Amino acid sequence: MSLFNRSEKKQPEEASETQVSYSTYNSPYIEELIEHYKGRLLRETNLEQLTSMTQGEMRLAIERLISQFMTEEKVIISRRDKETLLTRLIDESVGFGPLEPLLQDQEITEILINGHKEVYIEKKGQLQLTNLQFRDENHVRHIIDRVVAPLGRRIDESSPMVDARLHDGSRVNAVIPPVSLNGTLISIRKFRADPYKMNDLIDFDSINTAMAEFLNAAVFAKLSVLISGGTGSGKTTLLNALAQAIPNGERVITIEDSAELKLDRPNVVGMEARPPNVEGSGEISIRQLVRNALRMRPDRIIVGEVRGAEAFDMLQAMNTGHEGSLTTVHANSPHDALKRVEGMVIMAGMDLPSKVIREYIVGALDLIIQGTRLPDGQRKLMSISEIVKKPNGEAEIQEIFRFKRTGIDGNGKVLGYFTPTGIIPKCLDRLRVFGANIDESIFQADEEVSTRDHIYSL
Repeated sequence: MSLFNRSEKKQPEEASETQVSYSTYNSPYIEELIEHYKGRLLRETNLEQLTSMTQGEMRLAIERLISQFMTEEKVIISRRDKETLLTRLIDESVGFGPLEPLLQDQEITEILINGHKEVYIEKKGQLQLTNLQFRDENHVRHIIDRVVAPLGRRIDESSPMVDARLHDGSRVNAVIPPVSLNGTLISIRKFRADPYKMNDLIDFDSINTAMAEFLNAAVFAKLSVLISGGTGSGKTTLLNALAQAIPNGERVITIEDSAELKLDRPNVVGMEARPPNVEGSGEISIRQLVRNALRMRPDRIIVGEVRGAEAFDMLQAMNTGHEGSLTTVHANSPHDALKRVEGMVIMAGMDLPSKVIREYIVGALDLIIQGTRLPDGQRKLMSISEIVKKPNGEAEIQEIFRFKRTGIDGNGKVLGYFTPTGIIPKCLDRLRVFGANIDESIFQADEEVSTRDHIYSL
């Protein structure tokens, strides 16, 4: 039977509203039409010209071409089928196939693909299994090839892991067999076109007003800040929000492994690390970029995340006139964060005693902010701590604010509240010198607490 003369009387019922729209219609006839017309578009059109158009212009152009093809081939389908056909063709030809509706959904923060039959999404901090599936493993590989090819990167058996980003800044990581035991694995971390600001974090109850006031003043007054937390705890979101407090007259240089930061301010320039090419050469490391940034007349340096030897160069920059710099690190507590940074400095090959390294770190950093993603998906600033240098050369971590958990409600939501610890930060005088009119009352504890419970020796 000819492809274009098949009966289409029996169509599947529409999927429930909770399912992903891409998969709500599954007709073998429409699938074959999609493949057929996708082939014609690839052979008979200029895809580069199509992709340069806006979404609306591209849809109109493809609609005209498909209508022309269907007229030539005497294909007649319903309006609903034609809408499905056009949407899928745009997604498959110039988009990212089944991922397109997920990428367009602003409520989705992560997309996790475990092989071609299993796709999870994260909404409001909770993972949900979707009904979306790819045709086969080749379909998934085709999508990831479309992501990495424009960036000059590749993924194959000799190089089975790759990091990349989409045009909207979303971060992509892919792993394929033989490293992966479950087919092609893709993780996409989405980022908003309009980054969250501090007021948004207050509205989300990730931070309270007093903590936000203190942090904004600290960034304005050029205190160097280390943001600590686990994966998905909101470190990059907080980094974006804090950067809003940097005065517009200052020159900011951002350095990232994969570009994620979006600073809505003048005089900000960004640099991105580059992995080695197919021959294993051409790598540009974060450490090289930090060193180069020092020659670019920066007022502030923001490193998206320190993971290795670049920590030493970052600390060196903070210690030599580039105060007010910001960076993040993966760690579970402020104390662990400093230990990790210490380990990274050792990785830099510095033949220095641990005491000297620790003094170097203490001299560079002023505040540590600890973020966490709670079991119910909420992201909270669990503590804001100050690194205090003592006269004898030692140092302490003094917790200024903290989130105190009180329990879990019937729906599994974590309950608690933000509270000051009663410790007046030593940096308060500096904040006032820079014009911050902060009342000491915001640091007074709401209840009787022992300040010693919030001071940790290094």
